[in-house]
Amino acid sequence: MKRRAFLTSAGVGLAVSGVAAPAIAQTQPDVQWRLASSFPKSTDILMGTSEMIAKRVAEATDGKFQIRVHAAGEIVPGLQVLDAVQNGTVHCGHTCGYYYVGKDPTFAFDTAIPFGPNARQQNAWHQYGGGQELMRSFFKNYNIIQFPAGNTGAQMGGWYRKEIKSLSDFAGLKIRIAGIAGQIMSKLGATPTQIAGSDVYPALEKGTIDAVEFVGPYDDEKLGFYQVAKHYYYPGWWEGGPQVSLYVNLKEWEALPKSYKAILTAACAEANSAMTARYDAENAKALKRLVGKGALLRPYPRDLMEAAHKIAFELYDEIGKTNPAFKTVYDSWKPFLDEAQLWFRVAELPYDNFVQSAGRSK
Repeated sequence: MKRRAFLTSAGVGLAVSGVAAPAIAQTQPDVQWRLASSFPKSTDILMGTSEMIAKRVAEATDGKFQIRVHAAGEIVPGLQVLDAVQNGTVHCGHTCGYYYVGKDPTFAFDTAIPFGPNARQQNAWHQYGGGQELMRSFFKNYNIIQFPAGNTGAQMGGWYRKEIKSLSDFAGLKIRIAGIAGQIMSKLGATPTQIAGSDVYPALEKGTIDAVEFVGPYDDEKLGFYQVAKHYYYPGWWEGGPQVSLYVNLKEWEALPKSYKAILTAACAEANSAMTARYDAENAKALKRLVGKGALLRPYPRDLMEAAHKIAFELYDEIGKTNPAFKTVYDSWKPFLDEAQLWFRVAELPYDNFVQSAGRSK
């Protein structure tokens, strides 16, 4: 009798649970968000990552949480995404922090600063080195919570109309470049300018600029830079592991149900690794195609790299003396980077160097 009573009560419990689950799901609200991207539709990995986030969120909520993705210029220009999120024009934005260093150079840590971490090191600092807590504390001042939502991996050094043989060739050079790297370029003798991705090709074609850096072979091929500037330089020493982030209006975030917050957080985490994987899969093939189309692959001159490295770390110390927010983040970022590089020098770098050199000898 006791066993029968137990099974009966258990059956009732299971039946109730079976009915209750969809009833609970039905109580979740319908949420409609707009996402503004800083990137043009032609950059299908960057734009595609925004769309991946929106798709995952919709699938995991049975379509109750919808995010409509808008390319650069559809709602606001690409370099005004942060402002649009901050003031509530859009609910969220997919963008790069270093676009906004004019407001505060501390924004650059959310993406990359010259001679900084690679993609893995950036993730390690953000997730386990205190970076997330520091950056979210900073972004709170702008009514925003940020999530790592992509990383391109190390980028290329850009396209130049003329060959760069030494540091002296940078004198008077007009180059499109974002963030703190622009200040370093200026100290090297160049004239930096910041232009949204959708406007870069026309500026290069018309001669408004002499050189441009964007991302890497896959995107650069699509944007056609090789057609007007043949010299393709590496490495992009200002972007060793540039992170792309999802910025969410803080009030909109706080209004979400707990389950929606968890789903959006997970979608960003997936996007963060997926972007790097896709670029790694596509860039090598694109680089071969670009060389076949006449691109002249060139390493940066050693004297230029050394001068830029020296200027960069002098600049960080200089900024830190007058900007407490920058210094707070830098004082966490720099020691973590030094330790991470120690490990990479011991294991990762020797391994990569040997495997790649051995492969070339066959």
